[in-house]
Amino acid sequence: MEKEESRKLAAIAVKALDEKLATDIKVIEIDGISPLGDYFVLATGRNLNHTEALVDAVEEAGTKAGYEPDHIEGHRNANWTLIDYQGVVIHIFDEEARGFYDLDRLWKDGKMIDPAELS
Repeated sequence: MEKEESRKLAAIAVKALDEKLATDIKVIEIDGISPLGDYFVLATGRNLNHTEALVDAVEEAGTKAGYEPDHIEGHRNANWTLIDYQGVVIHIFDEEARGFYDLDRLWKDGKMIDPAELS
C-alpha cells in the first residue's frame, strides 16, 4: 500500500473510532523503523461490547472506502483486537490490555502523529 493510501486509511480508522467514542486514540508512524506497515493506530474501549463495536466500526468504514483487512486477530471476546490492512495496523484494546501491553512505549521510536493532522 502506498504511503498516501495508508495515511488515508489511518484517517478513516481514526474517524470511525472517534465517532464510536474510543478513548486514547493514538497514531504512530512506523514506516522508518519497521516493515510491518506505515502506521499503527491505537485505541481503547471501555468494555468488551464497546471494543467489539469499535472493531465493527473500523471494518465497516474501511469496507465503505474500498479497503479490506489482510487479517484480523482476536476479533471476538478478546481484550485486544488487531486489524491488519498491511499499510495500517489498528490495535483496539480494553483498558487493562492497553496498559499491560503498552504499545505506546514499545513503539516510542516511531513518530507520534496528531490524529487531527491525518484528515
